[in-house]
Amino acid sequence: MLAYIARRIALMIPTIFGIMLITFAIIQFAPGGPVERVLAQMQGQQEGSLSRITGGQGDMGGGVTRGGSGESNSKYRGAQGLDPAFIKKLEVQYGFDKPAPERFAKMLWDYVRFDFGKSYFRDVSVLQLIKEKLPVSISLGLWMTLISYAISIPLGIRKAVKDGSSFDIWTSSVVIIGYAIPSFLFGLLLIIVFAGGSFFQIFPIRGLTSENFDQLSLVGKVADYAWHLVLPLSALVLGAFATSTLLTKNSFLDEIRKQYVMTARMKGLTETRVLYGHVFRNAMLIVISGFPGAFITAFFTGSLLIETMFSLDGLGLLSFTAIIGRDYPIVFATLYIFSLMGLAVNLLSDLIYTWIDPRIDFSARAA
Repeated sequence: MLAYIARRIALMIPTIFGIMLITFAIIQFAPGGPVERVLAQMQGQQEGSLSRITGGQGDMGGGVTRGGSGESNSKYRGAQGLDPAFIKKLEVQYGFDKPAPERFAKMLWDYVRFDFGKSYFRDVSVLQLIKEKLPVSISLGLWMTLISYAISIPLGIRKAVKDGSSFDIWTSSVVIIGYAIPSFLFGLLLIIVFAGGSFFQIFPIRGLTSENFDQLSLVGKVADYAWHLVLPLSALVLGAFATSTLLTKNSFLDEIRKQYVMTARMKGLTETRVLYGHVFRNAMLIVISGFPGAFITAFFTGSLLIETMFSLDGLGLLSFTAIIGRDYPIVFATLYIFSLMGLAVNLLSDLIYTWIDPRIDFSARAA
């Protein structure tokens, strides 16, 4: 097993390298960038000032004098007429004065040491930004996964036992409808009904805590934290438990129909003993081992719209705004961390398989 773990860890290195290389190459050809963003902001400010001076009648045919050599062959959009020395300073500031291979090599060396640099436009280290946003994403991802599993596992077992009954049919309808409704749409409905949209004003729709959170007692802090999470978690859980519910049901159905279950029943064991003493461990193998992956999915990809709707400033929103704003240090750092954790979680899932069922030997299979 140790040899298998070592091989998997060794394979993470080329995988991370490939992910970062492909993303870096795409960024090189993507339109826009931090330099162009600064130039666009400058151009907008100058045009706005000129419009106010001329009463909104344009530049009177004279144009905006920007100084410099007036070259028009700059590789940056909006740089025409600007001093090349100024453009050079911008390139040095954002690290674009070096060739792409050299920039990529430096980025990899820094990331190996978890040195992600500073944000281009926030004047704060990327690691500090990630630390600030991490509690929000962990809260949403962890609680959503725990609640969805707490609902889906008992429900899936019950559906398997009552397969084909009226209970199975109507719960399947509820699960499918819940899965079909987008989380953001259900979140909007919750805001309208319970957060002062049109009917009731019971729950808050901003942040994870109240302004007086530090002044509350321990019980008050827990209650305040849970109070803020009710609506966003309800919106996320609605569709999250559908897949695990059906997976649990199908796993139990497969095990219930096997010969060893029939033998246990013939020996006179109670249905509860058969179900939870024999079937449960085998049926829950694939469900429980998928828990880390489900958490990572919820942690990284499932909460962007919910974070936006409920003003929760987490990693999903941070990554999205960084991509839109061409804040490359944040983009690459979050991608690196997400990829690294995703690979680690895949390895963890395999180890959970072997812990639940020792008969599975990945090291023998790999050999």
